[in-house]
Amino acid sequence: MTHMSRALLGATALCALISTASAETTITVATVNNGDMIRMQGLMDDFNAKHPDIKVEWVTLEENVLRQNVTTDIATKGGQYDVLTIGTYEVPIWGKQGWLVSLNDLPADYDIDDLLPAIRGGLTVDGNLYASPFYGESSMVMYRTDLMAAAGLTMPDAPTWADIEKAAAAMTDKSKEQYGICLRGKAGWGENMAFLTAMSNSFGARWFDENWVPQFDQPEWKATLDTYLNLMNNYGPPGASNNGFNENLTLFQQGKCGMWIDATVAASFVTGKDSTVADKVGFALAPDNGLGKRGNWLWAWSLAIPAGSQKVEAAKTFINWATNKDYLALVASKEGWANVPPGTRTSLYANPEYAKIPFAKYTIDSINAADPNNPTVKPVPYVGVQFVAIPEFQGLGTTVGQEFSAALAGQKSADEARAAAQEAVMAEMKNAGYIK
Repeated sequence: MTHMSRALLGATALCALISTASAETTITVATVNNGDMIRMQGLMDDFNAKHPDIKVEWVTLEENVLRQNVTTDIATKGGQYDVLTIGTYEVPIWGKQGWLVSLNDLPADYDIDDLLPAIRGGLTVDGNLYASPFYGESSMVMYRTDLMAAAGLTMPDAPTWADIEKAAAAMTDKSKEQYGICLRGKAGWGENMAFLTAMSNSFGARWFDENWVPQFDQPEWKATLDTYLNLMNNYGPPGASNNGFNENLTLFQQGKCGMWIDATVAASFVTGKDSTVADKVGFALAPDNGLGKRGNWLWAWSLAIPAGSQKVEAAKTFINWATNKDYLALVASKEGWANVPPGTRTSLYANPEYAKIPFAKYTIDSINAADPNNPTVKPVPYVGVQFVAIPEFQGLGTTVGQEFSAALAGQKSADEARAAAQEAVMAEMKNAGYIK
């Protein structure tokens, strides 16, 4: 081969390399560090084989940090991420502000009509789907069947808070590091306040009356917080004011919690391979107080595209892969139906294989029981079960969460925490113009 031919061949190869490199699109996905999202990262070979021209880079963060980062990025049009993992709280607010890309044009095989109506409704603004649900959840009671049996108790399918207290007392043995109940105590609007707001609905409490006046000085909030602190101080683990979803999941998996009231999505993890009590877990609906509302929430972690992304088509391709029915089948084929991301599609709950999973029915019944438009006993001016769908809530929820977390840590009394919450929220609502 002549020197010239070699040079030409080299140039051709170089051009091919450059062309391949330039054809590859890299997208950055910001997500939360929970089990389902980490499982998805382990299944990326499937995506890479189908879409070799798209490279995915992950930014995986703790829940409170993720919220802070993506909120800052989208508000400043930073363009750091092409796909955001956001919740049912952000989608309607950000969609209305034109911060998200509509997903109405996802391919036909996405099957938008298969999305559960409650979940799809929460992610739609003016007819536009602004985020695709990766998993949907409500909350429910997860409990140790062996400890209940040893105590001579039976957990009702639909317990009251009195049933919960009785069971927590019977299952607590602190000498064995066995705590009757584990609940969220870590401050954050999506951490302890998600739990406490949902709990408060079952006590007839509300964040605001119809004139946007805060209600933390009312008897319903007093009853909520007193009940919560009584449960946690008498039957909960030490240091609970630092515990969020992940910390309580670990405690439950290690056999240290008799009961845990939290996200339905945790069911596959408390009965999975990392759980030392996998074969001793029962489920029940979130508790009520006889007022017609259960203390369960409605949430979806969803994938959305910020309006600032320069790689919208590649981002849509990824979202379709991650939230399609085929993805559920992929997880089932690798890890079994129990580990499929729940709570997003009607077809999943119509699947006879999935119906055999012990927590499937409790999950769908809990999702269907939550009503974001009428979250509590009395009328309210807001939408949202465990949050209030106004832009100010992120700050307000965290402020109140810090007060209630301080009460749990013993740094102030329940009444002092409620008074401080009332004062802070009242000042902000006046400042924001809700109260004249």
